[in-house]
Amino acid sequence: MAMNVKKGDTVVVLSGKDKGKKGKVQSTMPSEAKVVVEGVNLVTCHTKPRRQGEEGGIVRREAALYASKVQVVCPKCSKPTRVAHKVEGGKKTRVCKHCGAEL
Repeated sequence: MAMNVKKGDTVVVLSGKDKGKKGKVQSTMPSEAKVVVEGVNLVTCHTKPRRQGEEGGIVRREAALYASKVQVVCPKCSKPTRVAHKVEGGKKTRVCKHCGAEL
């Protein structure tokens, strides 16, 4: 499955507990079709101190969510959009379906 989302893209969440939230993609996992979005899908992790002097405790961090649950936001028209592909001079680029701007 091809993913239309890349690291650094601004995306909006389409479904789930964080529906409507916007954030920047921190990392992608194409083999699992998942993405990690900044400030979205926060989970609490109970961490144990591994080294001497290190502190343990309860930490909140972002968990991965399916790439199909997010949609890329166009930087030009600032609308959530599906990604189209345009081939020009042998180069494939991602473009906005609404305004045609390069993503």
